[in-house]
Amino acid sequence: MGSAPCPLTYDMVCRAAADQLAESDDLDWKRDLPVPPMHGQWNEFAKDISAMANTRGGLLIYGVANDHSVVGIDWEKADLRQYAQWVRNHVHPYLPDLVMFPLTDGATTLLVVDVPASEMASHLVHGRSDKDKEQQAFTVPYRDRFTRTDSAAEALRQHSDFLTKTITAQASKPSAWLVAVGRPTRSYPHGAPPLNREEARYLLHVAEHRGSKLPARRTPGPMTGMGDALINPRPGLRRWVSSTMEIDYNRNSMIELHHDDTVTLATNVSWYPPSSVRQSFAEEAGVVEALPVRQRVVTAACDDFLITVQELQRKLSLDSTQQITATIYASNGPWALEARTADFGDGRESTPPYTRRPHHIQPVHTLLPPIADDEEVARVSKELSNDLMSQFGL
Repeated sequence: MGSAPCPLTYDMVCRAAADQLAESDDLDWKRDLPVPPMHGQWNEFAKDISAMANTRGGLLIYGVANDHSVVGIDWEKADLRQYAQWVRNHVHPYLPDLVMFPLTDGATTLLVVDVPASEMASHLVHGRSDKDKEQQAFTVPYRDRFTRTDSAAEALRQHSDFLTKTITAQASKPSAWLVAVGRPTRSYPHGAPPLNREEARYLLHVAEHRGSKLPARRTPGPMTGMGDALINPRPGLRRWVSSTMEIDYNRNSMIELHHDDTVTLATNVSWYPPSSVRQSFAEEAGVVEALPVRQRVVTAACDDFLITVQELQRKLSLDSTQQITATIYASNGPWALEARTADFGDGRESTPPYTRRPHHIQPVHTLLPPIADDEEVARVSKELSNDLMSQFGL
């Protein structure tokens, strides 16, 4: 909620419920108190405890309904000794640091179960098989592990879809765009404060400076030349946005730093710097059979993007691997895409006769380890750009 770390209070829970704070791997809203297992079922309280301990810990809060209304519990019916006994009997190895306590405003009471991230994970839950009530069985629960994986993939798709819709609406002429999204595999803590404007401004400035000084850079990256639009990010929906999409610009770009540690980039990779060899007269006149995709620009864009992701990792001291996805997208429908490359140095770019002209580029994916060093960032950036350009036959 943006609050500094402090002991949990009743008012904080009410604020979180009023803000419709969604359940996650470290937060579970429960309307009713735990109940004993029946008909050979698993002990759900023990499974919830074990699942949180097997990831990064979290809170079970009893007395909040599915619609986030605070309904409270009957404190006289809360049997903390029994709940602790269930954990002792069913969770192996035993989890000793579990804390259970009430929160109340005098009229309504909540039960909070604070589950620590366990150094002894994985914890198993002991129970009985559904098929044979006398057969002993074990399970190793994780907090919606596969659901979280699907949710992470869906979040990446949603960010990519938003960027492509923005490009379609605002691109001034047919062009090819690189769209990249980086997102942590583990959610950024809800209570951690987001970047403020000054921090976002400085981070983008450092990333732009680092990218411009890369020894192998053959053409300006997307952050170069954005000027005030880069270092004066504007507020967005839980994010900071630096964009030249609304400006009549040679190469439009948009960079977003989200409060959940997601980084997004969209940049025109058909762009030619004014000082370089100009594109053909047909392209200048807007008569094109295929949209040019400049390998140098794709490489520079991947560098700038990964450097920005790394700078955010460093700023927030993140210990989560970043999921990276990127694709190349035609701004005005399914145009053919044509690679432009040079055999060496700063030589003139051309389209090799053996290359393909795909209409769609398959999204490519990679991972950036937590607190990656510069060499690892360079490796991941090269992998990303190579995977994109190899789809042209390069």
